[in-house]
Amino acid sequence: MRETARTGWLWHWGKWMYRWRHGVLIVWTLLFAMASVLAIQVPSMLKDNGFTPTGSESYVGYELLRDGLGLSSTTMDIIYESSDGRSLLTKESIQQIERSLTELKQNSSVGDVQLRTQDRAGVRSDVVAAHVRLNMDTDEALDRYTDLRKLISDIPFAKAYVTGATPVYYDIQTASKNDIVKSELIGLPIALLVLLFVFGTWLAGFLPLIIGLFSVTTTLGIIYGIAQLTDTLSNFLPNMVSMLGLAVGIDYALFIVSRFREELTKQSSVEQAVAMTAQTAGQSILFSGVAVLIGLIAMLFIDLSLFRSLCIGGVIVVMMSVIAGNTLLLSLLSVLGDKVNKFPIIPARWRSAEKTSGSELWSRIAHGVMKHPVGIVLLLTTALAACAWPIGSMKIGIPDAEMLPPKYESRYGAELMREAYDEQALNPIQIVVETDKPYSSIETIQAIQGLASRIQLIEGVQRVDSYVDALAQLNITGAEAQAAALSRPEVRTQMEAKMPLRDKMLVVQVILRPDMKGDAAFKLVDELRQIDSGSGLSRKYVTGGPAVQHDIIERITTALPYVIAFILIVTYIVLFLAFRSVLLPLKAVIMNMLSLGASLGIVVLVFQHGYLADLLHVTSTGMVVAMLPVIIFCVVFGISMDYEVFLLSRIAEEYDRTKDNEHSTAQGLMKTGSIITSAAFILIVVVGAFIFTDNEMMKAIGLGLAVSVFLDATLIRVLLVPAFMKLMGHANWWVPSMFRRKERRSML
Repeated sequence: MRETARTGWLWHWGKWMYRWRHGVLIVWTLLFAMASVLAIQVPSMLKDNGFTPTGSESYVGYELLRDGLGLSSTTMDIIYESSDGRSLLTKESIQQIERSLTELKQNSSVGDVQLRTQDRAGVRSDVVAAHVRLNMDTDEALDRYTDLRKLISDIPFAKAYVTGATPVYYDIQTASKNDIVKSELIGLPIALLVLLFVFGTWLAGFLPLIIGLFSVTTTLGIIYGIAQLTDTLSNFLPNMVSMLGLAVGIDYALFIVSRFREELTKQSSVEQAVAMTAQTAGQSILFSGVAVLIGLIAMLFIDLSLFRSLCIGGVIVVMMSVIAGNTLLLSLLSVLGDKVNKFPIIPARWRSAEKTSGSELWSRIAHGVMKHPVGIVLLLTTALAACAWPIGSMKIGIPDAEMLPPKYESRYGAELMREAYDEQALNPIQIVVETDKPYSSIETIQAIQGLASRIQLIEGVQRVDSYVDALAQLNITGAEAQAAALSRPEVRTQMEAKMPLRDKMLVVQVILRPDMKGDAAFKLVDELRQIDSGSGLSRKYVTGGPAVQHDIIERITTALPYVIAFILIVTYIVLFLAFRSVLLPLKAVIMNMLSLGASLGIVVLVFQHGYLADLLHVTSTGMVVAMLPVIIFCVVFGISMDYEVFLLSRIAEEYDRTKDNEHSTAQGLMKTGSIITSAAFILIVVVGAFIFTDNEMMKAIGLGLAVSVFLDATLIRVLLVPAFMKLMGHANWWVPSMFRRKERRSML
């Protein structure tokens, strides 16, 4: 895409914005005011984490547990930790705990409260837990969680913590609200300082911040409306909108304000300067927005609500950033005119001298790089490949409470649970079985015994639990004796209270060995799904924590090749149509893959292997969140393409004029080097601020984006791009004759 002085439709658009500048400002002000009221409510509305693999076998199994067996999936655990180290397993301690839970048990929202006295592990006798099942769905449980938490109190010699699905979701929701404020308090002041340094005047420095805030706020207002129509939006969405909206909104505004100030010195009037800014920088951000959207839209290949939510939020906020830049910002510049340069912070003569020295610096760098292109290419590609090397050992998984730092109650409680109980028993594989005859029949009992025997033979299985085993614990053994016992109503009532049983549906629980985690557990899930049910059992569904994680990761890994192929192919086609070159789009794709691989490798080092984890206040869990590589790839690829587009636009513009490849490269870097570096630094500050928030996934995304943009704006754009441009020479601009145009100009 070439920025050109030719008057196209965007030039006329700029004239129209100038003519209707006051009306546009009034409309945007009203939109912002209305959206602000709605935006602050969005984090509280979004309760789903977006990880549910709807339609999978594990999901169908959970629905049967809920609808067929009345087994609520809305649960929580109350963990008591002794304050003086005494054992909480004594009769006196147990009675004290049970008395403290009396009010909770009487609450109509609570279905069942049971002390966990079995499946203990380790030596933490000073920790004991009570499992709570709630008579409501997740949304209602989150709404009423604070009231339920008030019913749970400490006892004289122990402190109570609450964890489990509902408390974790509640804490993630709380963290999401706090993180938006925290990240903006960290990132925006630093971004403002950079903008004031870049532009040297108060008005010019504040304009990009205004555009970023307007873009994010109006997007959240739109999401409020969407959330009224669906309850499947992820609670990670507000953080992503804030991060991406501020980053691209400020960046786009930075390019437009910079170009407007340049055009003021060239054009005869403010109106002409606005029109030419729209024609050049406005066109660039429009095209860059398309590049970012390609990556975001690719998330739709993965059938998970999280990715659909991030796609919706990302697409809307990028579109709003482009629209705000080409409407609100152009109108503001039309009103301000030459006043945009008033209220200087840096004296004009200093700014002029700094601009001259800066341009000379970028020119010297470009020419210096092009004197030694081979060495620079080999050195930097080797260094970036080395940074990407840890990807080969990357382990992916699905965290739960690990999403939060230890200061949150649900995270600390989860760690206590793991220390005091068998983690595998707390999170078993559940096989929902539909039988041909009632569970009390001798045929069904024999069928379950046969299924349990076959499962027990699978490597990695610790034990298999069913109602047959529960009867055996009551000294009722043998299929005939058990069938006879179950013919009595009181025995059936006792079993149904203890085990999930209903007529022709029951659950078999499979507890894995402690070492069966990650890929080993997922392999065992596949084996369980392939095992023969045997006669008497019509259908079985393998669900439970390990099966759900298996299905989530399978959906991600299955769709990932399509995501990558879509982004690479569509990006290449769009850049080819824009620049009318075969090699430039290919080079852009390769450059982006290098920076992306290096940044993801660094994320693996920090979050999986623990390097610099303490410094960055992150929790190293020995794995990378399964969603992370996809999110980083989709978002980073588009944002990195932004800088490629801005740089190549100026290089192509100069090449059209001179036909000198080396001179054009130097001029392009000289004209864009400072502004791209400034934009990149602002983006690093905005997304990097999320490293200091509480949500571990947003920390990882912030780190990945910040590292990628840093590498992209320094090693890639400043060094590798000029080196490759020099090596390829005039071949950079080769295109088959059928695609050539008599006049090289933008497709826009």
